[in-house]
Amino acid sequence: MKRTSRDIRTANRYAVLRHLIAKSPASRGELAAGTGLSQATVATLVGELTALGLLVEVGFEESAGGRPRSLVAVDAAGGALVGVDVAETYVHAELFDLALGVVARAEEELRPGGSAPQEVVGRIAAAVRTVVESAAATADPHRPPRVLGVGVTMPGQVDRERGVAVRAANFGWRDVPLTALLAEHLPYPVHLDNPLRAATVAELWFGAARGRDDAVVINLGTGVGAGLALGGALHRGVTNSAGEWGHTTLVLDGRPCRCGDAGCVEAYVGAPAIMRALRELAPDSALLTEDDQTATIGALGRAAAAGDPVALRVVRETARHLGAAVADLVNLLNPEVIVLSSWVAAALGTPLLTEVREAVARHALGSPFAATEIVLSPIPTDPVCLGAATFALEGVLSSPGLTGTALTPHMT
Repeated sequence: MKRTSRDIRTANRYAVLRHLIAKSPASRGELAAGTGLSQATVATLVGELTALGLLVEVGFEESAGGRPRSLVAVDAAGGALVGVDVAETYVHAELFDLALGVVARAEEELRPGGSAPQEVVGRIAAAVRTVVESAAATADPHRPPRVLGVGVTMPGQVDRERGVAVRAANFGWRDVPLTALLAEHLPYPVHLDNPLRAATVAELWFGAARGRDDAVVINLGTGVGAGLALGGALHRGVTNSAGEWGHTTLVLDGRPCRCGDAGCVEAYVGAPAIMRALRELAPDSALLTEDDQTATIGALGRAAAAGDPVALRVVRETARHLGAAVADLVNLLNPEVIVLSSWVAAALGTPLLTEVREAVARHALGSPFAATEIVLSPIPTDPVCLGAATFALEGVLSSPGLTGTALTPHMT
């Protein structure tokens, strides 16, 4: 796709802000070196971003043999961004300041049968209202930050340009105009994308993929997928569908998958598959809470960490399948790092990581495996929300000017 001058300007603004969010304050010379842009371009961009209220001059530092260099930093209070992680069992929202520090969190539960578009839209809107009201209650009344945008992630295939959830198999959705539906409830610009891309951006900015050119971020939840960063950039594919690794075939003619196929990776390592493994091994286990994935996986993780033999067998069986599928990624992509992310990976933690590493070692080719680090996500907050907030920031920077909606404690 041919890039317009507006696309280039947005990308350059984004590069400057990304550098400053990671390392602030910085001089214009440091920004030029860190972004690869010319000093003249950086000077223009800094001027634009300062005029928009996103950057602020914070003083000077001595230079070797020249005039002191002025320093700029992100004005953390200059705006607020909301990231929303929509999963099959919950809607999680986080409000961030402009430096991407978490200010407020909220969660809405999604139960089986509650996945109709209007129901999910209502949950998203409720979660956004909660975080905005929470942040407003503690904001400086003389300078309430502007809500500049909301990033929303939706599992499955997403048309980010049109704001449409093209196909969300686990919700039974096809061609749902999610952005338009949310516009009826929220007074902010909404930017729609996929959680795989969001988690990958979060790892590139703040996590285990930072400074790496080639990385894979595996999302382990109810659904399963793999976000890709290739050559230091997010890889989306032609239709923004790259990373649907959870729906590649692991077992020929194997278990039925919710996508309609059989033998998919997700059918063996997603949260429902882990619950199935526990049910088959120990149907009367106190760890099993039917119809509650979060409670079951949480109890399983705690029991495995404590050395419970049943829990360890379930984790080992899950890792056996997961490791074989991860080995395919190692052999195919030869990445520097593979990150196990999302709530299932966090709950099962080190026992899962240890078993996965051993399983990958059995299946992957020696040379690419030796070059690949396999780790748990180190991001303390929800990486999908964090990445979604960066998509909102990208959308903000593509607009000619910034207005935003001030935080108010009583939203309608």
